Amino acid sequence: MNLKAYLTLLRPANLVTAIADILAGMAIVGFVWNDKTPIFLLISTICLYGGGVVLNDYFDLAIDTKERPERPIPSGKVSGVSALIFGSILLGFGICFAFCYQIQSGWIAFCITILVLVYNRFAKHHPFFGPTVMGMCRGGNLLLGMSLVSGLKLPHIYLSLLPILYIAAITMISRDEVHGGKKAPLSFAGFLYLIVFGLLLFISFCLGNLLFSFPFVFLHLGMVIPPLYMAYRNTIGKNIGKAVKMGVISLIILDASFAASFGLLTLAIFILCLLPLSLVLAKYFSVT
Repeated sequence: MNLKAYLTLLRPANLVTAIADILAGMAIVGFVWNDKTPIFLLISTICLYGGGVVLNDYFDLAIDTKERPERPIPSGKVSGVSALIFGSILLGFGICFAFCYQIQSGWIAFCITILVLVYNRFAKHHPFFGPTVMGMCRGGNLLLGMSLVSGLKLPHIYLSLLPILYIAAITMISRDEVHGGKKAPLSFAGFLYLIVFGLLLFISFCLGNLLFSFPFVFLHLGMVIPPLYMAYRNTIGKNIGKAVKMGVISLIILDASFAASFGLLTLAIFILCLLPLSLVLAKYFSVT
């Protein structure tokens, strides 16, 4: 078995961002570490995200054979059948570990799995449903983190709309990262970014934690806007790929902003410390 090929399929840098989602959800609902251990949901999100990206490569085999022949499946390092089995097992484990924590978490993980399958098999290449379903997967992951406490409140559920908008923006521009594209999707992605950042600042202001969240939001702006603007100026695939990569990795800062907005500055800093790890892994393993 080619271990590096399987790790490449898993996109390790992205897995770190999934962990950050759980920690952010924990901050939003005020989870206390002494109550229960979040380890089951941390393992669950790794399995769910890992299974999703593995199946993404499986369903993209025909496209990757032409556009990315170096990827593990088209290069022959991992067979299509092995990838299908591996991804399916990971999704199954993701659901099981979530149910091990509590029933509510298990059903959220089940819904995430359905969304993952719908995205990979049907919605991926649709201009509207592709970004929307992918965003819902990420919003569901934040809800999975919130499910660390029983009985989710409606205002908390509404917060899952922010990662939905953010990931939808990234997914929308990622379609052009191989051959290049048009400026309109990049402009709209920038607009969605600003909506997300503005809403975060508004939420933190209402909660009296604007001073906590502002540095994180400002840092996030500084990481995603420059590569997005560079791609807008020159819409070649390479520039768009950099904008997508930074958008995905800096999702960690969005999660840190959530924690800061709810007054948990220590946890926000801890989440932010995951960013260097993700950046290092991104140098060795593909993000997109």
